[in-house]
Amino acid sequence: MRDIALPLPVVRAVMGPLYRVTFHAGLPFRVQRALIDAASVLQPVPAGVRVEKLRLGGRPAERLAPRTPAATEPAAVLYLHGGGYAVGSLATHRSLNGRLAAETGLPVYAIDYRLAPEHPYPAALDDAEAAYLELVNGYGYAPDRIAVAGDSAGGGLSLALAQRLIARHGYTPAALGLIAPWVDPNEESQRPRDLVVNGPWSRACAAAYLGSGDCNDTGYAPLHGVLAGLPPVYVQADIDELLHPQCVDLTTALRAAGVTVEFTESRGLWHVAQLQAALVGPAAAVLTEMAGFLRQAMEQQPASDLG
Repeated sequence: MRDIALPLPVVRAVMGPLYRVTFHAGLPFRVQRALIDAASVLQPVPAGVRVEKLRLGGRPAERLAPRTPAATEPAAVLYLHGGGYAVGSLATHRSLNGRLAAETGLPVYAIDYRLAPEHPYPAALDDAEAAYLELVNGYGYAPDRIAVAGDSAGGGLSLALAQRLIARHGYTPAALGLIAPWVDPNEESQRPRDLVVNGPWSRACAAAYLGSGDCNDTGYAPLHGVLAGLPPVYVQADIDELLHPQCVDLTTALRAAGVTVEFTESRGLWHVAQLQAALVGPAAAVLTEMAGFLRQAMEQQPASDLG
């Protein structure tokens, strides 16, 4: 599925300076958004995947679907992009979502949720909830035939969404796919930066997302919310990224709560390297692994649960 196979050292050498410039705490978020949107053109959507623009939960969205679906029963993935709740878009994650659709055989719905600081917490969570509910009530998907996935801030948002759905609606998604999830924005890393993320930028994003809200709200920091009762969870992180310790804490807490967890730790990649899966073999491999996890979660459901 990859068009190019670039050596990891080459990609790291190029990406490091680009991220240092783009994710600078002194740079306005609107400029950061423009820069990463422009760079996304280097990340192609795989052949055989259709991209359809629509609205979901009142927000602009995309449906990325393989031309030959794998599932015989209606099923889907709702994907929530990362970017510190302040940057990121449908464009930045279109390649990742296209590959996820191709490898799961399922349609992937991606939403352009509202970003901070213009729209602080809980705007993003409200948008994610509205999108999921429309997939159930408007598109006819059974609640347990929708997997929720996301990366970084979108991974934290995915966890917060699952907790809210269970508490408010009694809906449990089929599975969660979390790529380096940011599940506690209150926690500061002991290290200044990794290849992609740096401390000052992360703190600026956390403050922008929180706004005037309560930092102890578990919708903002879902690591400290109710974990029991969650569906199977896939977590992936590289051992050298700033969020790796937080991912270890999440995995430990999930297992203690009786949740089925698969935790994959890569070496030599970077924060959400899956965005460059079309260019880098090891990044494609970990994305394929998550796709397999989500697909298997759908296939293992009892027939009586299928909608």
